[in-house]
Amino acid sequence: MPATTINGREIHVDDEGFLTEFAEWDEDLAKVLAANISVDLSDEHWAAIKFARADYKAQGETPTIRRMSSVGGVDIKKMFQLFPKKPAKKMSYIAGVPKPQGCV
Repeated sequence: MPATTINGREIHVDDEGFLTEFAEWDEDLAKVLAANISVDLSDEHWAAIKFARADYKAQGETPTIRRMSSVGGVDIKKMFQLFPKKPAKKMSYIAGVPKPQGCV
């Protein structure tokens, strides 16, 4: 399993840079990950990120955009505004959860 150093810490990641160890994530790391992909975090971002982490912990898989909307209460259009172009992939990267299934 590859590892990288982010913010002075060794973090385990997959080949695409997604965290592979759920417990290694914290909000400081999320801020660095967001900056890496040019996302400025707002309260709305944090709501989506926190839902994704809680849902992943409860369900065992990363929520899709559809689930983010229907269960998490984050409108699909809003997801595209918060995380432009590839919202599920970008949100998952920042949240420290695996890339959603079917996300290319």
